[in-house]
Amino acid sequence: MPLPFEKPIDELEVRISDMRRYAAEQGVDLSAEIGALEVRLLRLKRETFDNLSRWQRVQVARAPGRPTGLDYIQHLLTDFTELHGDRTLSDDPAMVTGLGRLADRSVVVVAQQKGRDTKENIHRNFGMAHPGGYRKAMRMFDLADKFGLPVITLVDTPGAYPGITAEEQGQAWAIAESIQRMARLTVPAVSVIVGEGGSGGALAIAVGNRVLMMDNAIYSVISPESCAAILWRDAAEAPRAAEALKLTSRDLLELEVVDEVIAEPPGGAHRDPQQAMTQVAERVQAALAELCQLSADELIAQRHYRFRRLGRVELLG
Repeated sequence: MPLPFEKPIDELEVRISDMRRYAAEQGVDLSAEIGALEVRLLRLKRETFDNLSRWQRVQVARAPGRPTGLDYIQHLLTDFTELHGDRTLSDDPAMVTGLGRLADRSVVVVAQQKGRDTKENIHRNFGMAHPGGYRKAMRMFDLADKFGLPVITLVDTPGAYPGITAEEQGQAWAIAESIQRMARLTVPAVSVIVGEGGSGGALAIAVGNRVLMMDNAIYSVISPESCAAILWRDAAEAPRAAEALKLTSRDLLELEVVDEVIAEPPGGAHRDPQQAMTQVAERVQAALAELCQLSADELIAQRHYRFRRLGRVELLG
């Protein structure tokens, strides 16, 4: 189902598809008419997506069909081997981890995984990790340091799972430990926010030397719905909360919370997943090529400086 503001785009795509089918069935040449509509479609996509409100970008970040963590892994890496379990309690399916090769470089990857359909979303807990998921991530960080392998993390979660079981197992402690462990990595770390980056559940695997963000992704201390419920006692005020939170890639680039915004195909990553994943692969490779020139001490110092300066203020007068 298209998002509400995508309906004109969807209608035009259907019209182009119908014309192509008619031309093929009747053996007539409609290339000029189809070409004109394709130009119009591209212009409509750009006009629509260049002027989205913050709440509309939240909807795009959650859109069905956006590439998931596993989609990116399969596109970015060759020889991927998934590694399971936190060696303590469980194997959290909301956190996918393993080893693979990015071009000619062996890497460790940690990715939050939402489902592609309802059944998988239930299995993956909608990308919301339990403490075991963060312990599994920390096991990968230890492995990366032991063998000198760069780390790639893919962030896509509404937040860490807030249920009673997760709290009983030390959710807040696990998140804090994961943040601390990633900050101490002696190898390069690149984090990419590919969809939703929600609260500490996202930050726990986003303490990278470079933090990249897809153009239509979001990154915030709280979801708009939860923020609205707290401030105005009404989750329907989510669009108002989204404006106040400044959670879009453009906001966060201006605030220097992220280092680079990765452009999405016209109409968003959910309309052309292959192109979106290719662009992510190129930017991750470029970031790693720069970071691999730094020593372990330089990587740690750069990472610490990067995160300590977030939220700085200036006193005037």
